Amino acid sequence: MRLNTLGLQRGVLPLLIYILSWIGSPSSAEARQTTSDQIVAVVNDRIVLKSDVDNEVAQYMNTASMQNQTVSFSDELWYSFLESIIDNHVMLEKAVIDSIEVSEDMVDRQMDARIQQLIAQAGSERALEEAFGQSIIQIRAQYRDQFKDQLTVQQVQQSMISDITITRPEVEEFFDSIPEDQLPTIPEQVSLSQIVIDPPLLEGTREASFNRAQALRDSVTIYEKNFEEMARKYSAGPSARNGGLLPLMPLDDLVSSYSAAAAALSPGEISEVVETQFGFHVIRLNKREGDLIETNHILVELDRKSVDEDAAILQLNELREQIQNGDITFRQAAIEHSQDEATATMGGRIVDQNTGSRLLPLNQLEPSLYRIALLLTEGDISEPKSFTKPGSDAKSFRIVRMDRMIQEHRANLKEDYERIKNIALEQKQMRVFQEKLSDFRDEVYIEYKIEMPESTMETSGMVTP
Repeated sequence: MRLNTLGLQRGVLPLLIYILSWIGSPSSAEARQTTSDQIVAVVNDRIVLKSDVDNEVAQYMNTASMQNQTVSFSDELWYSFLESIIDNHVMLEKAVIDSIEVSEDMVDRQMDARIQQLIAQAGSERALEEAFGQSIIQIRAQYRDQFKDQLTVQQVQQSMISDITITRPEVEEFFDSIPEDQLPTIPEQVSLSQIVIDPPLLEGTREASFNRAQALRDSVTIYEKNFEEMARKYSAGPSARNGGLLPLMPLDDLVSSYSAAAAALSPGEISEVVETQFGFHVIRLNKREGDLIETNHILVELDRKSVDEDAAILQLNELREQIQNGDITFRQAAIEHSQDEATATMGGRIVDQNTGSRLLPLNQLEPSLYRIALLLTEGDISEPKSFTKPGSDAKSFRIVRMDRMIQEHRANLKEDYERIKNIALEQKQMRVFQEKLSDFRDEVYIEYKIEMPESTMETSGMVTP
């Protein structure tokens, strides 16, 4: 009963796959410089190059391999990606016509969220930066425009299906159309909430990192040591190998405290020690062109492992006792005290990041959460347990409450109505979306510069040279 949403996503591979495929893959611009190329299609004033299609196919196959899936190259696969890119351009044209725009703030927020997913995949910020050979700041700057296009296309898709609803009779008809022997078994599911506390740094840890950064600044400003050499020897992060160089990039692409300190400098001037979420920086401004700046920096990271674990455990035990005594609700405690941004504002509720569902298959929980859930019954609150947040290599602690538990069962409308309704609605949205996209393709000039299979000709209404 899992709905294949490829049709709804046609023209826009999931954004996480796009970003994951950046690792180890040349950009389209790089590819065009190193390979012979040809125009394979035109959409109004937009062109599609053979290398564009080749790159996306390669990236898709690389991502599938990373997910332990076997995908073989075929002509059908290549042409399907060509159609997807064309659909992408068609929807960007529709965005212009319908005045659909994505705000810069939305791009920043959504890109931050996707980068956090990437960090979780890589294991840590450092691992991600090493995989790219770039800092997080440089990754953001390089891929921002591509990301904005993808968000714009998503907005167009949403505008085309936002008014589509589904009635209960339609849901029941959809469910009844599934042969009984094909009804899936729904695995054991749980709803969980959590309160997370990050252990505070041990006394003196922050001061030690600051003092080290100050000493490195003194080496450059007082003892006239070479800035690049000091960065290569002592700075953290991937930019260290290049002497701490961050090439020209918009001020808005830098974290605010870094950009504010750098913007206040004159070319060649060196900042005082500046603190950001990454640690302590010594910054040299090289040049400024409008809102673009080029800097070198030396970064001293905080020792995130020098923490007071007992303080975090004590705070969680106190909160657990207050909740059990009825002095405060779990929801209130999570909102006021939890240090996990993803769940705190929702009263600690843990949801599936892809579907937004509160019910989570027990056997698909991440290992540390799974071990906790196995020992709980409905209403129980665990003792404080350690875990590592996605995208972090530092230890945090949490207490977890079992809000609801549903045993394994055969899918039915009584217990699984919302799940079935969502699948039926997605199928309906996919059908309507494809119909509207096909209609709009007729309003856009599309010309294919290569011979296409007959099956593609029949479905696309193509124009050939």
